[in-house]
Amino acid sequence: MTQSDVLHQPDFNMVAITEFQKIGVGLMGFGLFFLLFGVLLYFDSVLLAFGNILFLSGLTFITGFKRTAHFFFQRHKFRGSFFFLGGVSLVLFRWPIIGMLAECYGFVVLFRSFFPVALSFVLTAFNLPFLNSWFSSSTSIV
Repeated sequence: MTQSDVLHQPDFNMVAITEFQKIGVGLMGFGLFFLLFGVLLYFDSVLLAFGNILFLSGLTFITGFKRTAHFFFQRHKFRGSFFFLGGVSLVLFRWPIIGMLAECYGFVVLFRSFFPVALSFVLTAFNLPFLNSWFSSSTSIV
């Protein structure tokens, strides 16, 4: 590759991350930490409630209030949103085990279309041969 080839390569612009999005990533990280810690400490309702509040506020900071509300309140995602947000409210009302079960079910229903994309990303990013051969027989995500 010559120097002129390097000069004529396409310029890929980086996406600018705002300060609100950086704060949102931190809030989501702390939220996930508190959720994990709350589960490890036998479903401590205070830690789980704090983790849920931090996670949802971090999601709102990252995507914005309008897009977050649009995501949760779409007609075809009503059941998932109902169980997820209902589980959050059950945790806030100190029913942590039932609330976390409802949240998990709602999370799976909300993000089930995202799981094949995430799985293909993991398979291509880490290139694990035994997983690639196991999932190569599955249907295409396209």
